[in-house]
Amino acid sequence: MSYKKPTKAVITDAGFASRFLPITKTIPKAMIPLGPKPIMQYVVEECVAGGIKDIIIVATHEGKPIYEDYFTNPCEKIYKQLESQGKLDRFECVRDVLALANITVIEQDPSFPYGNGSPIASAKPYLNDDEAFLALYSDDLIFGKGDVQTLVEAYEKHPDAKAIIAAQEMPEEVWNKYGMIAMKDKKKQTLSHIVEKPATPDLSPSNLTSYGRYLLTPEVFAHLVPKNTGLDDELWTVDAITKLAKSGDVFVVKSRGKWLTTGDPKNYYQAYEEFNKMEK
Repeated sequence: MSYKKPTKAVITDAGFASRFLPITKTIPKAMIPLGPKPIMQYVVEECVAGGIKDIIIVATHEGKPIYEDYFTNPCEKIYKQLESQGKLDRFECVRDVLALANITVIEQDPSFPYGNGSPIASAKPYLNDDEAFLALYSDDLIFGKGDVQTLVEAYEKHPDAKAIIAAQEMPEEVWNKYGMIAMKDKKKQTLSHIVEKPATPDLSPSNLTSYGRYLLTPEVFAHLVPKNTGLDDELWTVDAITKLAKSGDVFVVKSRGKWLTTGDPKNYYQAYEEFNKMEK
């Protein structure tokens, strides 16, 4: 069965972000800034650049009103102040945020177990049963050509795909930190499975890393259910994708940008350095 081209994206930020405490006791992790914008805005902008303007942000209970305020609050008091000072040019960036996309913010379903698959599963009622969708982890940033566009273009070539995932070649010394891709058919570039955090380099099936950029079909929801927990009793998106690969083709496409994670302070600082290079 084939599904319509995606028109919606799910962006997740529903974890505890304990590595960023104490700041994340007050704001969601993806509201931490890179320059004048929060990380989440760059992820939303990647979706928009790829033709996706209907976006569901999955947040915690505490994070939901913060995201709603950021993406919808017209800030009339600030506008009036800047207007009185003749500095309305400073408000243009706020107008840009408000006009970015049609954004819906939801809470993760509390009945789901911990795990990166649970926020995606929580968004199911907001998605269309007859079309594919994008799923993005908000702590993954792509510098340069966005992966959303790459994934959508790949789906146009492979409309019968069960899923399409983005990948990037990574050096051997970090293979133990990520999900490493095993190919079913290297010529077709289809997935067999993903080895999560191989303990030694010889256990990694390739140098290709999977990260938080996926084009998924509704069939994934048959596997993103509470009983299907895996490592550490968590519900994993990659486990569901591996099951899809057993019933059809899951294509792997290499990123045309540069992927950097912001999921912990060290990597966040490295991403900030990359951001500064691009701004110079």
